[in-house]
Amino acid sequence: MKTLITGANGFIGAALRKKLSAESGHQVVSVTRRADTDAGDERYVLDLCTERLPEGSLTGVDAVVHTAARVHVMRDRAADPLAECRRTNRDVTLRLAQQAVNEGVKRFVFLSTAKVHGEETEPGQVFSELDVPAPEDPYAISKLEAETELQELGAREGMEVVIIRPPLVYGPGVRANFQTMMRWVRRGIPLPLGAVHNQRSLVGLDNLVDLIGLCVHHPAAANQVFLAADGEDVSTTQLLRLLAHAMHRPARLLPVPVSVMQAMGKLAGKEPVLRRLCNNFQLSASKAQRLLGWQPPMSLQQGLALTVRTFLENE
Repeated sequence: MKTLITGANGFIGAALRKKLSAESGHQVVSVTRRADTDAGDERYVLDLCTERLPEGSLTGVDAVVHTAARVHVMRDRAADPLAECRRTNRDVTLRLAQQAVNEGVKRFVFLSTAKVHGEETEPGQVFSELDVPAPEDPYAISKLEAETELQELGAREGMEVVIIRPPLVYGPGVRANFQTMMRWVRRGIPLPLGAVHNQRSLVGLDNLVDLIGLCVHHPAAANQVFLAADGEDVSTTQLLRLLAHAMHRPARLLPVPVSVMQAMGKLAGKEPVLRRLCNNFQLSASKAQRLLGWQPPMSLQQGLALTVRTFLENE
């Protein structure tokens, strides 16, 4: 089998490339924005926002896995963030998918986001693939638009489309907010997060890559949408304690009531940050388990331990 991966030196793409390359008989073609030292597979170095893959580069490819994206930017300085997200996450995706159709690719696997469902769940509520999407930010809006147009293209042209919606992904090499949390814990900074009783779904990198790999070839994955999650939801307080335990450090968490933090966050203009730290965001990955027989190969605790070990080695 031959699979082309975009964003193949990114956080998710690199792990997927490593997994598929190790499978017997699986040939991987990588698309990256920059060259790296791993030259073990066929590759194209280009920026899909401004360049097209050379004509014929998808001939003989069985599946495309599109992980490259303009991710959620916390301090977006773009004059029109939605337009920028649409240009990268929607328009590039559709251009690549049309080329895949033209060159006979059978399956297109698109890495979307669980944020297309919204930013939070009510207590006791769990998002499933049947819920009506309600994206709120430019990143999620652009991803949903890409999903919709991809599905229309696939139905019209006969190409199988598989959409995967992960929540926050953690794992070795994770950056952004998760890396910041690990730094807080490592430095022993007292945090007012010792009384947060929310529930949030996460997915470990190894677990997500395992699901993507299954969606590349499993017959039942054709034209389906899947949510991805570890199946072990945690509160922010529990997550910080697990990270501290993996670092063999005390968790310095102050039991400040959430209502007090929210009031302080409003005054400080940090409401979005507090929302992510304190609200619920729960998903069900039961569809992937039922249709594909997928089970996350790594537990939350195992995944966090591996994440922390890599973080400490590189700090």
